[in-house]
Amino acid sequence: MEITKLKKIHIIGIGGIGISAVAKLLLRQDKIVTGSDVNESDTIATLRNFGAKINIGTHNTNNVSKDVNLVIYSDAVPENNPERQVAKEHKIPCLSYFQFLGEYSKQKQTIAISGCHGKTTTTALAGLILDKGNFDPTVIVGSKVKNWDGNLRLGGSEYFVVEGDEYRAHMLELNPQIVILTNIEFDHPDYYRDLNHYIDTFQNFINKIPEDGLLIYNLDDPILRERLEKPACNILTFGLENQSADLLAKNIKVDHGRQIFRPVYKGQELRDFNLQVPGKFNISNALGACLLGLEMGVSADAIKDTLAQYTGVWRRFEILGKISNLSDDKNGALIISDYAHHPTEVAKTIQAAKEFYPDKRLLVVFQPHQIQRTRELFGEFARIFAQSPADVVILSEIYDVAGREEKDVTKRISSNDLLDKIVMTESKKLVQGVKPSLYYYASDLTETKAKILSEMQSNDVVLILGAGDIDKVARDLI
Repeated sequence: MEITKLKKIHIIGIGGIGISAVAKLLLRQDKIVTGSDVNESDTIATLRNFGAKINIGTHNTNNVSKDVNLVIYSDAVPENNPERQVAKEHKIPCLSYFQFLGEYSKQKQTIAISGCHGKTTTTALAGLILDKGNFDPTVIVGSKVKNWDGNLRLGGSEYFVVEGDEYRAHMLELNPQIVILTNIEFDHPDYYRDLNHYIDTFQNFINKIPEDGLLIYNLDDPILRERLEKPACNILTFGLENQSADLLAKNIKVDHGRQIFRPVYKGQELRDFNLQVPGKFNISNALGACLLGLEMGVSADAIKDTLAQYTGVWRRFEILGKISNLSDDKNGALIISDYAHHPTEVAKTIQAAKEFYPDKRLLVVFQPHQIQRTRELFGEFARIFAQSPADVVILSEIYDVAGREEKDVTKRISSNDLLDKIVMTESKKLVQGVKPSLYYYASDLTETKAKILSEMQSNDVVLILGAGDIDKVARDLI
């Protein structure tokens, strides 16, 4: 498909965080873009300002005119959607969001970032570093980047930096010349049968890299290191622990809200880099992006400046601000929102908050994302919360994901079940003479917010975690 020849495109579910970037991309290429979505949003308003014509409400056949050249639909839009059906009747080509990215990637020098955790941060940093190095890339990232005022940077070069989502093996739609892999850990149990299925899918992905392409991967990750068969292409590694990595970080320390580390590139020590975002996992993410930049000829000074100025992206340890509109015993509490929803992400984000704010009381709010994930990883969730440095934990009810939830009602569980398991595990702390944390359950977002307000103190860091709609609570508080 020659995207340059398209004149009019209709997008179903146009307000989504990923697909809205495609809408902007097409609008900036002077295409006529129409769209539909169920609800109004800030994203919809932005797209209208760019020139998109968008219908809000129930999807219907009248939204798709016969002169449309292509229909693009969100992954959440089912095949029986009336707009997809009428496009089929009119013989209009239809592509999912990820299929469109695959077509677009064929026409570019594509750099895809994938893995279980850290994709968004690594993608944003890779795009920012190449931007600083005057490569003028087009970047699509699954979040909002402050430097670009959104989820898209439209460049004028052949370089395309994109987040390769592993859910339902979507990254296999891409055609990359360069792949950065952050890590592999079992997730998305509603699609992947087991860890082997997960690993095999990533194997198929990296096998798409051409011989003159490049694989960059995290050498600290045992699955990447030991279980993936490396393709016949150029290979580079990064890491925090493995001294044989092509780019490693040493002398890591936290000082006044920054992480400082010394990068060593192919045996040569560079000047100290620093990051404003917490957690060693973010240093690892940064190393993947830095290694890409160094290999493409971006200067170490340009990379250092990029990292120093990076303040994160939407819902990735996003500091929303301090409470200032309540009573003196609550004003001053710091509100942070983060997308973490896998046990490993949750544990590392809580630990990162404690490292950055060691003298603050830590109040953690978590909304599990999807019943099946919570059930499959139940023991891990219980363990990480029982062992976490949080002083107070509020568990909001599990966020149901439309079309992805457990249909067998006998297998459905609640955040209250998780609370019971955590408290059982937590009781061991009393035997060890360690003060246990306080744990609460909230049945919905209204009760979650009320519980936060009743427990919050002026010296608190309030860390609100989850990939569902819990972010609304964080923003309501501010």
